[in-house]
Amino acid sequence: MSATLPTLEDVEAARVKLQGIARHTPLEHSQTFSDLAGHPVYLKLEMFQKTGSFKLRGAYNKIANLTDEQRMRGVIAASAGNHAQGVAYAATRYGIPCTIVMPETASLAKIAATQGYGARVVLHGDTYDDAYAHALMLQQEHGYTFVHAFDDPHVMAGQGTIGLELLSDLTDVDTVVVPVGGGGLISGIAVAVKSARPGVRVVGVEAARAACFAASLEQGRIVTLSAASTIADGIAVKRPGDLTFAAVRQWVDDIVTVEDEEIARTMVLLMERSKVVAEGAAATALAAVLYQRITNPGRCAVVLSGGNVDVTVLSRTIEHGLVEAGRYLRLKVTIADRPGALRDLLDIIAKLGANVVTVQHHRIGARIAIGETEVELDLETRDAAHIRRIVDTLRETGYHPVTGDA
Repeated sequence: MSATLPTLEDVEAARVKLQGIARHTPLEHSQTFSDLAGHPVYLKLEMFQKTGSFKLRGAYNKIANLTDEQRMRGVIAASAGNHAQGVAYAATRYGIPCTIVMPETASLAKIAATQGYGARVVLHGDTYDDAYAHALMLQQEHGYTFVHAFDDPHVMAGQGTIGLELLSDLTDVDTVVVPVGGGGLISGIAVAVKSARPGVRVVGVEAARAACFAASLEQGRIVTLSAASTIADGIAVKRPGDLTFAAVRQWVDDIVTVEDEEIARTMVLLMERSKVVAEGAAATALAAVLYQRITNPGRCAVVLSGGNVDVTVLSRTIEHGLVEAGRYLRLKVTIADRPGALRDLLDIIAKLGANVVTVQHHRIGARIAIGETEVELDLETRDAAHIRRIVDTLRETGYHPVTGDA
């Protein structure tokens, strides 16, 4: 295969290469998300793939197609984490030395996992693009064979095997929704799906704060963003690939965007309702479905691309998602500094059905008069309406609540 767009035949050849290596991941109907979206929703669970994401497919297919001379030189790749693990796994299977350049901001869990698969990890820069530039420099210095994260026909063809699985598991699918970073995943899936079933729509979803494809398609040329900072770190890419941009223009029906707050809420919903841990990039696709970014999706298959999320990031994301969904409230109230005053306040909170998580007293502060104390409460709440009821009731009973961190 030359450096041209992959074909359906290339994707089918990749499927043969991946037999016994990549898992045929589950495609599960979700009644919960179908009800929320208003149409049938099926989840393609790539977090159950080996290495925890779809990236193994493309990385293994690329390495499987290298010449003996290319393998002897060793391989190098740049990645925020998932491609790193895929390349490391595949290189170890073939006994090839492997170097991965990752951003210094990469998840600690992904760094450790990549090292665990046998790779030498080099940390450089703040973003994928920084790591990519450094990896190219190391390639020139040492003669490594480069395994691109997305802008490679073998990588794209490997990712496209997901499309073949979707068509076999859901023969009457109307729309396939895919998260988009550099575009390798959606390019491969779109080639497979549109070549085999032209009537099926393929829609890509970007984080609004890293929407390089949306910007590029709008201007009709590849655009490099000045920044790409999003909770969905796996798709925080400033520039589309040359091949992937061409593939998206040819095969993809639409590109839409979602906000970080919507991604965070969707991650929380997936954990609560489907018991699935999805990283930000994966939740991006489902967020577009739940927040009605896609017109007339019909029977919809959503690719949840991976589940490799650092525990600390996950904790912050859960908290953020709960706040955005009205499930968590931080409240400051000034009360009299006398016995029983706190009890009276907490009695009101209890009658309103909120659960108190923490209570802090502050007797010194610019807003606190002598004889008063400021109480800071963290509450578990049901939704935004519940929060409004709590705040309104406190005001009606003579308190002056301040919400948030003000």
